[in-house]
Formats: sequence, C-alpha cells, structure tokens
Amino acid sequence: MTAIVPEAIEFPAALTRAQAGDHDAFAELVERHEAMVYSLAFHFFNDRSRAEEVAQDVFLQLYRNLDSLESESHVLFWLRQVTTRRCIDQVRRARMKAVSLDDAGELRVMDRNADPFLDRRLKKLIQELPDLQRAVVTLRYQEDLDPSEICRIVGLPVNTVKSHLHRALQSLRKRLEKHP
Repeated sequence: MTAIVPEAIEFPAALTRAQAGDHDAFAELVERHEAMVYSLAFHFFNDRSRAEEVAQDVFLQLYRNLDSLESESHVLFWLRQVTTRRCIDQVRRARMKAVSLDDAGELRVMDRNADPFLDRRLKKLIQELPDLQRAVVTLRYQEDLDPSEICRIVGLPVNTVKSHLHRALQSLRKRLEKHP
C-alpha cells in the first residue's frame, strides 16, 4: 500500500511567521526586498555607504513595526515609503553639514547600448533636483511606479506628484539642451 502524500503543504506567509517571532521568516522578508530598498537609496544618493545605512535603518524599522503590517503587498508599499522618506530625511540633515557627492563611488551595470557620458550627466542633474522631485523621478523611472502609486508613498495628492514629475522632467530637458 502506498502512502498518500499531500502535493503541496501550505506554509504561512513569511510576514505572518515573522510577526509570530520567527527570525528566519524575517530574514526571508529582508532577503526578498533588500535589493529594492538598497537600489532606491543608492539611486537617490549615488553613494553605496549611505544606501547601505538607509537600508539597514529601514529594515530595523521594519522589524520594529512588523505588527502594523497587514499583507505581503503592504510590506512592499511600506518599504518603498519608508525608504523614500529616510532618504529625504538624510538629505535634510546633511544640509547642516555638506558632503561632496564627487567622493562617492559608482555601482553600475553597463548596458552596451547606453551612453556612459549621458548617463553620468543625467545622474548628476538628477542629484541637483530638489529632494521631492528627485524622489518622484527615482520612484517613477527606477521602480516603474505610476503617479497613483507614488502619491501613496510620498503622501501627496496624485496631481501634485504629476506636477513634481513634470517640473523635474522639464528641468532635466532644459539642462540637457543647454549643455549637451
């Protein structure tokens, strides 16, 4: 006689297990989202160490707030929102003590069809945008979020997000045309 083996055993979601105190489940959450969190912070600052610092801070905050999260999709939304806000907060604090971005190293994967000079110039121009415009541009073009998703992350009405995005793109175009 053969034993009946269930085809699939349902395991509780990583979030539910982490909320119950399972450290391996929390590590699974971190592993699943660490690239996105780091990437958002890196593209905001163009600085590896600051991106790592923000990511570490965000995941510490995630651990402290596990009980307030309702679903796996809520975790993703929450992480994007907290990462973006942490980046903006760091910039505000750094204004007290300015640090040159020229000292930051670059982490990049080269696209064979990409123009490295244009990429470098565009990154520099994005770094010069006001904080909120920089965050909106990063969320739109790096995370491929639409304005309705971005508005929930930055806590502004969708039309305000669209205005910030429009102004940022206009500014970038003008600066690129001015100095090609």
